[in-house]
Amino acid sequence: MRVAIVSDTHFPGRGSVLPDACLEVIRRADMLIHAGDLADLPTLAMLRSLGPPLVAIHGNADDASVRRALPPTARIDLADLPLVVVHNGGPEDGRLSRMRRKFPDAAGVIFGHSHIPLHQVADDGFFILNPGSATDRRRQPRHSMVELILDNGATPDIAFIALDDPTGPLPPELVRR
Repeated sequence: MRVAIVSDTHFPGRGSVLPDACLEVIRRADMLIHAGDLADLPTLAMLRSLGPPLVAIHGNADDASVRRALPPTARIDLADLPLVVVHNGGPEDGRLSRMRRKFPDAAGVIFGHSHIPLHQVADDGFFILNPGSATDRRRQPRHSMVELILDNGATPDIAFIALDDPTGPLPPELVRR
């Protein structure tokens, strides 16, 4: 199973189309996850039209219509991998253990808000994941997203993708650990 993960697209303020490299990953995915701050209902409709089933939550910058249409949190089970999607993971200090305590039945938490690509793993395998932003990199050197690949209960393969770099993967030094 392939899952495309994006967050913080901030449309229409940051444009109205996703980068071609992002669309390629989404089109080959079995599911699309958006971790909030998509912005407005036309963006939500566009995401739903891309093909794979969409799991989306609202973020702090989404307009009122999006906040009414989407929940603040989503729980999904992907091939026996229970995940939670939230927008704001809270302060960096202690985030991994705090998310572990807040979502004890999850194998991982996907979040956005900071626009900073991040993947941290606890000793027990619990992980937190932020894809960065495909459209609003802020102070990050690259626009990014994640492709999560699940294969029969094995440890998920998490690939950060640099969307504005033709070489593809986001260099490991640009992902906070």
